[in-house]
Order: sequence, then structure tokens, then C-alpha cells
Amino acid sequence: MLKIVLRWLMTLVFKVKVNGLEHYAQAGKRVLIISNHTSFLDPLLLGVFLPDDITFAINTQISQQWWLKPFLRLSTVFPMDPTHPLSLKALIHHLQNDTRTVIFPEGRITVTGSLMKIYDGTGMVADKSGATILPIRIDGAEYTHFSKLRNIVRLRWFPRITLQILPPTRIDTHGAVTGKARRKYSGHILADIMTEMMFASSHYRQTIFSALLEARTIHGGKHRVAEDLDRKPLNYDALVTRSIIVGKLLRNISASGDQVGLLLPNSAKTLCVILGLQLYGRVPAMLNYSIGATGMKSACRTGVVKTVVSSRRFIELAHLQTEAQALSEQVNLVYLEDLAAGVNAFAKIIGFIQAKTADYWYDH
Repeated sequence: MLKIVLRWLMTLVFKVKVNGLEHYAQAGKRVLIISNHTSFLDPLLLGVFLPDDITFAINTQISQQWWLKPFLRLSTVFPMDPTHPLSLKALIHHLQNDTRTVIFPEGRITVTGSLMKIYDGTGMVADKSGATILPIRIDGAEYTHFSKLRNIVRLRWFPRITLQILPPTRIDTHGAVTGKARRKYSGHILADIMTEMMFASSHYRQTIFSALLEARTIHGGKHRVAEDLDRKPLNYDALVTRSIIVGKLLRNISASGDQVGLLLPNSAKTLCVILGLQLYGRVPAMLNYSIGATGMKSACRTGVVKTVVSSRRFIELAHLQTEAQALSEQVNLVYLEDLAAGVNAFAKIIGFIQAKTADYWYDH
């Protein structure tokens, strides 16, 4: 009953979603569940949302925490030290019976937001026991106040948490190596499994602008993200707003799918132009002015670039008047100053509103 109540409560508070339960069923009855370690909530999340009775192989020091003991009573606990040979041997014997046992190969909660060092001992346990490995990615718990990422990321009270269960796999060295070499080799395989788990369950199939919106959700709209030589930093809200406004201006001088050349310096304004073009389905193509007018014209022909965006101020400061004149004979050379003249207060207000609501209307 307590498990049901906790599942309902955590679903309500953190909107916990479990993906890939079919992989859990495929793993069988003798399973070593490995997971990344994001926060003190991790054992509770796995114990509440995974079916059946779960055994937790938890570091001895962590299992002695007074506030964690009431929650550990919900499942069977196997105290162990991942660096101690006798603990690993006892865990191997345990996994030779029908059991679903969770272990955190990192041995401690992440303090970087990424995977920490993977202990070789866990890989050796999986190899010698012959148990099926079931990787589970916990995503979102690192942003709660139960993590160790304070002052590294913006912590929130109720972030969305996802448990992604990946297909089961195995570690089998086939007797190719023995002794310390076997332990090290199985540890490398386990590290590869964990790395692949993190990659496969990440949002890598997304646009740059979508990644920008996701980063804003994680770090907050007021978090400073860009600064150039003008020393005027941009936060996420300002960057998204300006990118939308600039993108609308550039949308009027090009078609969806067009390659648009950029003859601009390495600045925050250029970043807004790149994001604005990408937002509205254009392909930004940076031009290297050091190759001269002939080289840039050749690059535009090769890349089928018909429109180039530049800045009068940049052309003047970089003394590129001759190159700009030669380039304009082949492509439509557009200056940001001319486009900015058409931005009025109403356009800025609309851009601000769209930036605030981008998570809802932007097609990720």
C-alpha cells in the first residue's frame, strides 16, 4: 500500500514517466539493473516504479543514512563496498539466483551532471554471475534539491523525471582474459554500456533551437549564456527573443531550405542570426573573409548561396569594402542595419511574447 501511495505521490509531484517496460519483461528473472546515479531519490524512484520486488546493492555508507533507512525498508537491501573483493564475491553469489538487483556502477551521486567514474567491480560481477544487464537512465532527478549539483545547475522543486529502460544485454568475456585483465576488460565493457545508455536516451535528434529552449528550461531564462567583446551579456530569454525577431527579418529575404551566407564577425549578434535562420528552416553558411573576394564567390557558387548577410559596421572596421563590392556582383548582399530599421515596438512585443511561449508553439 505504501508503494502505491508513493508512486501516486511522485507521479503527481514529478510527473514521473517510465519508458521501455517491455525491455524489463524481456530481461528475465536473473537481472542486474544498472543505472546512472543522479540524486538521493534514485533508489526510491526505481523501487517504486519498477515492477516486482527489487534488491538494491547500495554502498554501505549510504545505506546507513538515517533519513534513507525508512525508504530502504520498501525493498531488500544488499550493503556492499564496490572496491572490496569480498563484497563483490558475495554479490556474485547473490546474482546466481533469481533476483532483480539494482546497482549504481558510479558508486556515488554525480557532482558534474554527467557520468562519474565507472567501477570495474560491477562489470566483473556481471561477467562472472552471467546475469542479464538491464540499463536504466534516470533523467531529471539531477535538477531536484536531492541532487549534488547546487550552484552547478538551476535546481527546481518539481522537475519532470523520466525513467528510460533500455534493451537488456550481457557482459561475457568468453574466457579470453583472466585475473586483473578480466576485471579491467569487463569494466570497460560496462563503461561502454553506460555511455551508450546516456547517448541513446538523450535528446540528440533535435534542432539547435530546440536544444536552446531545453537549456533555457534547465538553467532558467535569466541565466547568462553569451557575451562578446562588447561586454554586453545575453541571457537565455534575450537570446531567444532576438533570434526570433532576426529570424523573421531574414525569413522575408530567403526561402525555406535556402543556404544563406554570413559575412559577420564572431559576436553575439551573429549567434542570433544563426539561430534565427535555423529557427525558420534556413541553412546558415559562414564565409571566411580571409580567403578574399574570389574565394568567397567560389564558396557561394559551390554552396548554392544566393543571399549573404553582413554588417556595414563590420565591413568598415575590417576594411572589406572591396570584397563586399565584388561579392555583391554575384549574390544579394543584405546588411543587418537595413533590416533592423524595419523593427518597430510592435515587432519587439510580438517577439517577446513568442519567446516566452516558444516551448508551446515551436515544433521540436
